[in-house]
Amino acid sequence: MELSDKERLEIELKFLKSQINPHVLFNNMNTVYAQAVKGSDNVAEMILMLSENLKYILYQSEVKTIALEEEIGFIDNYLEFQKLRTEGINRVIFNKNITSYNYKIAPLLLISLIENAFKHSTYKEDALSDIVIELNVNDGVLKFYCSNEFAMDGTTRHTEGFQIGLKNLKKRLHLLYPNTHSFTILKIENTFIAQLEIILQ
Repeated sequence: MELSDKERLEIELKFLKSQINPHVLFNNMNTVYAQAVKGSDNVAEMILMLSENLKYILYQSEVKTIALEEEIGFIDNYLEFQKLRTEGINRVIFNKNITSYNYKIAPLLLISLIENAFKHSTYKEDALSDIVIELNVNDGVLKFYCSNEFAMDGTTRHTEGFQIGLKNLKKRLHLLYPNTHSFTILKIENTFIAQLEIILQ
């Protein structure tokens, strides 16, 4: 029996999300393990944050859309987790301006860009590496900005995985928000910038 367009869309979206969820889980578990090996005092707190992240990923990512407030709460928790992990390495600047939370959004869209910022940021011996994230929602339009400094000598790791992640994100945006989003990637000197705009429902 031939599948309808709606059925094909749902199958494709499930496939794309199945590639995202293990990736987020794997990175988070590696983070906790690395801190435990170093004997960090933050391990217990990080495990608690990780459990919250996993609960969201496992139970909320199966739905087509999630309340905007829940998605942003997940991002807040993830960033606190990363601040502990990258203390002394990254300076995380997170600004948000939400005029109304009365909207829904497809889950785990923004987190892939935030993850990439941490994963591909450069390491400096004598200074902190900046990761800047801005999230604004006004009149039903979400505007997201994320930037990170990267190595100019081409030593950035996991380039192939990075490209696959971007490809999956672009496809999800095309399927979920056709004609109601814009997505731009820029490289300006040693800074990688991702800008995303979505008309929310």
